Amino acid sequence: MDMSSMSMSSTASSAMATDTPMSGMSGMSGMSSGGMAMTFTNAHNTPLYSDRWTPTTTGGYAGTCIFLIVLAIISRLLLAYRHMVEQKWRDRAVNRRYVFVAGQTEADKERQGANVKGDGQSDEAILTSNGLDERVKVVKGAGRCLETPPWRFTTDLPRAGIFTVQAGVGYLLMLAVMTLNVGYFLSVLAGLFIGELAVGRFTPLEDAHH
Repeated sequence: MDMSSMSMSSTASSAMATDTPMSGMSGMSGMSSGGMAMTFTNAHNTPLYSDRWTPTTTGGYAGTCIFLIVLAIISRLLLAYRHMVEQKWRDRAVNRRYVFVAGQTEADKERQGANVKGDGQSDEAILTSNGLDERVKVVKGAGRCLETPPWRFTTDLPRAGIFTVQAGVGYLLMLAVMTLNVGYFLSVLAGLFIGELAVGRFTPLEDAHH
Protein backbone atom coordinates (compact mmCIF):
# COMPACT_ATOMS: atom_id res chain seq x y z
CA MET A 1 0.00 0.00 0.00
CA ASP A 2 1.48 3.34 -1.04
CA MET A 3 1.57 6.50 1.03
CA SER A 4 -1.27 8.23 -0.87
CA SER A 5 -3.75 5.41 -0.12
CA MET A 6 -2.73 5.43 3.54
CA SER A 7 -3.34 9.18 3.81
CA MET A 8 -6.76 8.82 2.15
CA SER A 9 -7.81 6.05 4.54
CA SER A 10 -6.70 8.08 7.58
CA THR A 11 -8.69 11.08 6.32
CA ALA A 12 -11.82 8.96 5.85
CA SER A 13 -11.47 7.40 9.32
CA SER A 14 -11.13 10.84 10.91
CA ALA A 15 -14.25 12.04 9.04
CA MET A 16 -16.21 8.99 10.28
CA ALA A 17 -15.05 9.68 13.82
CA THR A 18 -16.43 13.19 13.68
CA ASP A 19 -19.85 11.84 12.60
CA THR A 20 -20.33 9.49 15.56
CA PRO A 21 -23.25 10.11 17.99
CA MET A 22 -20.87 10.82 20.85
CA SER A 23 -19.26 13.64 18.94
CA GLY A 24 -22.69 15.10 18.16
CA MET A 25 -23.68 14.95 21.83
CA SER A 26 -20.48 16.67 22.81
CA GLY A 27 -21.25 19.43 20.31
CA MET A 28 -24.76 19.83 21.70
CA SER A 29 -23.45 20.00 25.24
CA GLY A 30 -21.06 22.71 24.18
CA MET A 31 -23.92 24.72 22.68
CA SER A 32 -26.05 24.30 25.79
CA SER A 33 -23.18 25.37 28.02
CA GLY A 34 -22.72 28.50 25.94
CA GLY A 35 -26.45 29.39 25.96
CA MET A 36 -28.69 30.81 28.66
CA ALA A 37 -28.29 29.24 32.08
CA MET A 38 -31.27 27.18 33.26
CA THR A 39 -30.63 27.62 36.99
CA PHE A 40 -31.40 30.49 39.35
CA THR A 41 -28.63 32.97 40.01
CA ASN A 42 -28.17 35.76 42.55
CA ALA A 43 -25.74 37.80 40.47
CA HIS A 44 -26.15 41.57 40.84
CA ASN A 45 -25.18 42.30 37.24
CA THR A 46 -28.00 40.48 35.43
CA PRO A 47 -29.28 42.53 32.45
CA LEU A 48 -32.97 43.45 32.39
CA TYR A 49 -34.67 43.97 29.01
CA SER A 50 -31.46 45.35 27.46
CA ASP A 51 -27.70 45.23 27.80
CA ARG A 52 -27.84 48.93 28.67
CA TRP A 53 -29.91 48.06 31.72
CA THR A 54 -27.28 46.07 33.58
CA PRO A 55 -26.81 46.94 37.26
CA THR A 56 -23.19 47.51 38.14
CA THR A 57 -23.58 48.35 41.83
CA THR A 58 -25.65 47.05 44.72
CA GLY A 59 -27.69 50.25 44.66
CA GLY A 60 -28.48 49.80 40.97
CA TYR A 61 -29.55 46.23 41.59
CA ALA A 62 -31.81 47.33 44.44
CA GLY A 63 -33.34 50.03 42.24
CA THR A 64 -34.08 47.45 39.55
CA CYS A 65 -35.80 45.23 42.11
CA ILE A 66 -37.89 48.18 43.33
CA PHE A 67 -38.89 48.91 39.73
CA LEU A 68 -40.10 45.33 39.31
CA ILE A 69 -42.09 45.55 42.54
CA VAL A 70 -43.83 48.71 41.33
CA LEU A 71 -44.46 47.17 37.89
CA ALA A 72 -46.08 44.11 39.47
CA ILE A 73 -48.28 46.35 41.64
CA ILE A 74 -49.33 48.26 38.52
CA SER A 75 -50.35 44.98 36.87
CA ARG A 76 -52.77 44.22 39.71
CA LEU A 77 -54.08 47.80 39.68
CA LEU A 78 -54.78 47.50 35.96
CA LEU A 79 -56.68 44.27 36.50
CA ALA A 80 -58.83 45.80 39.24
CA TYR A 81 -59.43 48.95 37.19
CA ARG A 82 -60.45 46.92 34.15
CA HIS A 83 -62.95 44.97 36.23
CA MET A 84 -64.44 48.16 37.66
CA VAL A 85 -64.91 49.82 34.27
CA GLU A 86 -66.28 46.60 32.77
CA GLN A 87 -68.87 46.49 35.54
CA LYS A 88 -69.69 50.14 34.93
CA TRP A 89 -70.16 49.55 31.20
CA ARG A 90 -72.28 46.46 31.89
CA ASP A 91 -74.54 48.33 34.26
CA ARG A 92 -74.89 51.15 31.77
CA ALA A 93 -75.91 48.71 29.05
CA VAL A 94 -78.43 47.00 31.32
CA ASN A 95 -79.98 50.19 32.64
CA ARG A 96 -80.03 52.01 29.32
CA ARG A 97 -83.54 53.32 28.79
CA TYR A 98 -85.20 53.77 25.44
CA VAL A 99 -88.04 56.17 24.79
CA PHE A 100 -90.39 55.86 21.83
CA VAL A 101 -93.78 57.20 20.90
CA ALA A 102 -96.72 54.93 20.15
CA GLY A 103 -97.56 54.87 16.46
CA GLN A 104 -93.99 54.79 15.20
CA THR A 105 -93.01 52.25 12.59
CA GLU A 106 -90.77 49.30 13.42
CA ALA A 107 -87.97 50.91 11.42
CA ASP A 108 -88.13 54.01 13.62
CA LYS A 109 -88.08 51.91 16.77
CA GLU A 110 -85.05 49.94 15.63
CA ARG A 111 -83.31 53.15 14.63
CA GLN A 112 -83.75 54.45 18.15
CA GLY A 113 -82.68 51.15 19.71
CA ALA A 114 -86.08 50.52 21.24
CA ASN A 115 -86.77 47.01 20.07
CA VAL A 116 -88.73 45.62 23.03
CA LYS A 117 -87.82 42.10 24.18
CA GLY A 118 -90.01 39.72 26.07
CA ASP A 119 -88.08 40.18 29.32
CA GLY A 120 -88.12 43.98 29.16
CA GLN A 121 -90.17 46.25 31.36
CA SER A 122 -92.08 49.29 30.13
CA ASP A 123 -94.07 52.09 31.69
CA GLU A 124 -97.40 52.63 29.99
CA ALA A 125 -97.69 56.35 30.85
CA ILE A 126 -94.92 58.92 31.29
CA LEU A 127 -95.27 62.19 33.15
CA THR A 128 -94.28 64.96 30.76
CA SER A 129 -94.52 68.74 30.92
CA ASN A 130 -98.08 68.41 29.60
CA GLY A 131 -99.07 65.77 32.15
CA LEU A 132 -99.39 62.02 31.64
CA ASP A 133 -98.71 60.97 28.09
CA GLU A 134 -99.69 57.40 27.30
CA ARG A 135 -98.09 57.54 23.86
CA VAL A 136 -94.60 57.64 25.33
CA LYS A 137 -93.06 54.46 26.73
CA VAL A 138 -89.74 53.87 28.45
CA VAL A 139 -88.23 50.43 27.99
CA LYS A 140 -85.34 49.07 30.05
CA GLY A 141 -83.74 45.73 30.70
CA ALA A 142 -85.04 43.38 33.35
CA GLY A 143 -81.87 43.82 35.45
CA ARG A 144 -79.50 41.57 33.55
CA CYS A 145 -77.90 41.83 30.15
CA LEU A 146 -78.37 38.41 28.58
CA GLU A 147 -77.18 39.34 25.09
CA THR A 148 -73.88 40.62 23.79
CA PRO A 149 -74.00 44.42 23.83
CA PRO A 150 -73.53 46.20 20.52
CA TRP A 151 -70.13 47.52 19.49
CA ARG A 152 -69.63 51.06 20.76
CA PHE A 153 -66.63 53.27 20.06
CA THR A 154 -66.77 54.87 23.51
CA THR A 155 -66.66 51.45 25.19
CA ASP A 156 -64.67 49.07 23.02
CA LEU A 157 -61.80 51.45 22.26
CA PRO A 158 -60.96 52.05 25.96
CA ARG A 159 -61.40 48.32 26.63
CA ALA A 160 -58.86 47.46 23.91
CA GLY A 161 -56.43 50.08 25.23
CA ILE A 162 -56.62 48.83 28.82
CA PHE A 163 -56.18 45.23 27.68
CA THR A 164 -53.13 46.13 25.56
CA VAL A 165 -51.42 47.96 28.42
CA GLN A 166 -52.25 45.12 30.79
CA ALA A 167 -50.79 42.55 28.41
CA GLY A 168 -47.64 44.62 27.89
CA VAL A 169 -47.01 44.89 31.64
CA GLY A 170 -47.59 41.16 32.00
CA TYR A 171 -45.05 40.35 29.29
CA LEU A 172 -42.48 42.63 30.91
CA LEU A 173 -42.92 40.81 34.20
CA MET A 174 -42.60 37.46 32.42
CA LEU A 175 -39.33 38.53 30.79
CA ALA A 176 -37.99 39.61 34.18
CA VAL A 177 -38.78 36.19 35.65
CA MET A 178 -37.18 34.46 32.66
CA THR A 179 -33.80 35.97 33.59
CA LEU A 180 -33.82 33.43 36.47
CA ASN A 181 -32.40 36.05 38.79
CA VAL A 182 -33.52 35.35 42.36
CA GLY A 183 -33.84 39.04 43.24
CA TYR A 184 -35.92 39.81 40.15
CA PHE A 185 -38.14 36.78 40.72
CA LEU A 186 -38.79 37.61 44.37
CA SER A 187 -39.43 41.26 43.48
CA VAL A 188 -42.15 40.27 41.02
CA LEU A 189 -43.77 38.01 43.61
CA ALA A 190 -43.57 40.75 46.25
CA GLY A 191 -45.21 43.26 43.93
CA LEU A 192 -48.01 40.86 43.04
CA PHE A 193 -48.57 40.16 46.74
CA ILE A 194 -48.76 43.84 47.64
CA GLY A 195 -51.04 44.62 44.70
CA GLU A 196 -53.38 41.76 45.47
CA LEU A 197 -53.42 42.73 49.14
CA ALA A 198 -54.43 46.28 48.22
CA VAL A 199 -57.00 45.79 45.44
CA GLY A 200 -57.70 42.06 45.39
CA ARG A 201 -61.25 42.61 46.67
CA PHE A 202 -62.09 44.49 43.47
CA THR A 203 -60.99 41.60 41.25
CA PRO A 204 -63.31 38.65 40.55
CA LEU A 205 -61.97 35.18 41.17
CA GLU A 206 -62.30 34.15 37.51
CA ASP A 207 -59.90 36.95 36.48
CA ALA A 208 -57.31 36.32 39.21
CA HIS A 209 -55.07 34.28 36.87
CA HIS A 210 -54.84 37.02 34.20
